[in-house]
Amino acid sequence: MASDHSSTATMTAVTAADRGIAPDGAARALGRPAARPAALLPFPATDPQARPVAPPAQFARPRPRHWALLASLLLLVVLPAALWGGYLWTRASDQYVSTVGFSVRKEESPPAMDMFGSILGGGFAGTASDTDILYEFLGSSDLVQRVDRALDLRAMFSRPWPHDFLFAFDPSGTIEDLTDYWRRQLRIYYDDSAGIITLRVSAFTPQDAQTLARTVFAESEQVVNALSEQARRDATRHAGAELEKTRVLLTEARQAMTAFRMRTRILDPAADLGAHMTVTTALQAQLAEAQVTLDTLRRNAPAGDNRITQAELRIESLHNRIEQERGKFSASTPEGDSYAQLIAEYERLKVDLEFAEGAYQAARIAHETALQGAQRQSRYLAAHIAPTLAERSLLPSRPWLLVLGAGGLFLLWSIGALVCYSQRDRR
Repeated sequence: MASDHSSTATMTAVTAADRGIAPDGAARALGRPAARPAALLPFPATDPQARPVAPPAQFARPRPRHWALLASLLLLVVLPAALWGGYLWTRASDQYVSTVGFSVRKEESPPAMDMFGSILGGGFAGTASDTDILYEFLGSSDLVQRVDRALDLRAMFSRPWPHDFLFAFDPSGTIEDLTDYWRRQLRIYYDDSAGIITLRVSAFTPQDAQTLARTVFAESEQVVNALSEQARRDATRHAGAELEKTRVLLTEARQAMTAFRMRTRILDPAADLGAHMTVTTALQAQLAEAQVTLDTLRRNAPAGDNRITQAELRIESLHNRIEQERGKFSASTPEGDSYAQLIAEYERLKVDLEFAEGAYQAARIAHETALQGAQRQSRYLAAHIAPTLAERSLLPSRPWLLVLGAGGLFLLWSIGALVCYSQRDRR
C-alpha cells in the first residue's frame, strides 16, 4: 500500500515537474503530504549498433525528363488545343438549323357499323412499315441525288470552302463523299412507337437550311405517294388480271355466236323453230278445216262438182306445205348440219356466252371493290412541324468542341506519358 502511494507521488511529481510545478505544490494540490524526492534513474547508454537517423529530405530539383514531359504537354496538348480553338473562333463558319417533323398517315373509311367507333377513336391510322422505309430513304444517296439536282447541294455546302476546310464540303468530292457529308448535316430522330420523324437540317445560311428542309419534305412526300400508288396497284392487280381474263372469254364467246349466226343466217334457232312450229300448226288447222269442208261437199254436192275438185286441190296443197315444213327439221344445211345439230350448237354457244357474261360481271364487281378498298387505304405525309427559319446559329458548338478536343489530347498525352514512365521503371 505504501509502495502504491509512493509511485503515485512519484508520477505526480514528474508530471508537475514537466508542467513547471514543484512536487510540494502538487502534493498540496492533491491534499496529501509531500513525499521525498525519488532517486533519478540513469539515462540508458547509446547503442553503438543503432541505425543512424537520415538527414531531412531536400527539395527535388527538376531533371531533364521533367522538362521533356512539360515540353511534350505544351507541344502535344496546349498548342494543338490553342490552334483548334483559334480555328473554331476564326475560321469555322456559322451553321443554322431548320427543323421539320412529319409522319406517314393512312386514311381508312370504316364500314357503316363501325362509324361510331371511328368517331370516338378517329379514322386515321399510322403505317410503321412505310415510316421505316422513309427513314432509310432519308439517309440514302437517292435522296442526295434528287436534292442535288433540285438545289445544287455541292455549291450550297461548299460556300465557305476553302476558308473553312473542316466543316465545309470539298466541291471536288464524289457522290459518296457528298452522301457522307449529307448524313453529317442531317440529323434524323425517329420515334418508332408513334411513327414520327423529326429532321434537323443544317446549312451555312438560314434560308438554305429552310429550303433544304422543304425540299426533303417534298421528296419524302413523293416517295410516300409512290408507295401508296404501288400499294393501290398491288391491291387491284389480281382483280384487274381476273377482269381482263373474263373480258377475253366474253369476247371469244360473242365472236363464236356471231360467226354461228353469220354461217347459218339464223339469229335464234329456237325462235326460228318456234315460228316453223306455229306455221305447221296453222297449216294443220287449215288442213283439218279443208277436210271437213270436203266431206260436207261430198255428202251434199253432186259428183263432179267443181267445189269438190277445189277442196281436194286445197287439201293436197296443205299436205305438201306441211311436209315441206316438217322436212325443214330433218334437212341439212349447205355445211351438212341438220337443224337439230344447229340447235344443239346454238345451245352450247348460248351457255358459253351466258357463263362468260356472268363471270365478267362478277370480275367487274370484284375489281370495283378492290379499287374502292385501295382508295380507302391511301397514304399521305402529314407535317406536324413546318420547316422553321433559324434566327441564330447553333452549330458548330465551339465550347463543347474545344473541351472535347483538348480533353482527348490530354487523355492521349497522359496515356503516352504513363507508358513512357512504365518503360523507364522497367529498365
